[in-house]
Amino acid sequence: MRLKLLFVFVFITGCFESKEVRLQKFLLKGNLAVKEQNLDQAAYYFKEALHLDPCFADAANNLGTLYFKQKHWEQSLEQYEKAIQCKPGFLNAYFNRANTFYELKTYYRALGDLNHLIQEKPDTAIAYFTRGLVYTKLRDFPAALKSFDRAIQLDGSKVEYVVNRATVRFYQKDWEGAEAELQIAMQLDPREPNIYNTLSLLEIEKNNLAKAEDWVGRALKLSPDHPYYLNNRGYIYLLQNKLDKAETDINQSIELDPYNGWAYRNKGIFYFMKGDYPSAQRLLVQAEKMDSFIDRLYYYLGQVYWKNGMKDLACKSIRESEKRGDTMPVADWEKRCK
Repeated sequence: MRLKLLFVFVFITGCFESKEVRLQKFLLKGNLAVKEQNLDQAAYYFKEALHLDPCFADAANNLGTLYFKQKHWEQSLEQYEKAIQCKPGFLNAYFNRANTFYELKTYYRALGDLNHLIQEKPDTAIAYFTRGLVYTKLRDFPAALKSFDRAIQLDGSKVEYVVNRATVRFYQKDWEGAEAELQIAMQLDPREPNIYNTLSLLEIEKNNLAKAEDWVGRALKLSPDHPYYLNNRGYIYLLQNKLDKAETDINQSIELDPYNGWAYRNKGIFYFMKGDYPSAQRLLVQAEKMDSFIDRLYYYLGQVYWKNGMKDLACKSIRESEKRGDTMPVADWEKRCK
């Protein structure tokens, strides 16, 4: 009789488990599945929670983050929108939505969410850092530096904050300032590969290609198969006219990250150097659609358009290259574009 009574007791309590308890169980199971890298199972639990309560903001936010990890930006954005609508003060969802806007290249919307977050929690270092990344994409370098400065003031232990400040100085063509920042970063964490990748970019600007290759090689030792580092080494190989090596690295970079416009620029340069001007144009135009702020993109577009007999587009691109301050020889174009 005791066994039967015990069974009935457990069955009855299970039936009367509250909705809130069930929601929390789905949430916890989903989070555990994420930790175990079982993403399909995690999505199932978060969706079950939302089926039980369509306005369960925590589940919507976590499902959005799951989609974000899978680079399903539009689905991610939909869930963050739901989380904020259901819970307007949900600052984590604002931050996550800002990151999604960043990936979708809707930078001003990202700024709106970050500014809201900073207004509500003005001592959040990661919010200033992310705002610095957005301003960098918008090429507002003074604002980017100001944001990175504030992030470092709030948390000076993060090496990535210093490296990104160095990158902005690099974009401003402040080579000495960038190198000084990277020395600070090296003291914080000498195993951060981005330090050496950025040092490689500095050596490219100085035309010290052998040294540039050494630095990016060090970055790759610390982070093998990193798509950005492979792409940068591919660019160095292009400048050294080592086209076979360049093609291998650039192709691998694109395979690892098909969303990096810089890699398509470099693949376009590769075809330009091979004399395949139609393929070069196709890839450079693709790079422009992905990120119009890529360095020296318009210089190479001008060259390719000219080779393909498109004088107007060639001259327009070269003028844009000059406007952006690309350090490439364009003097003879004044005669061609009259």
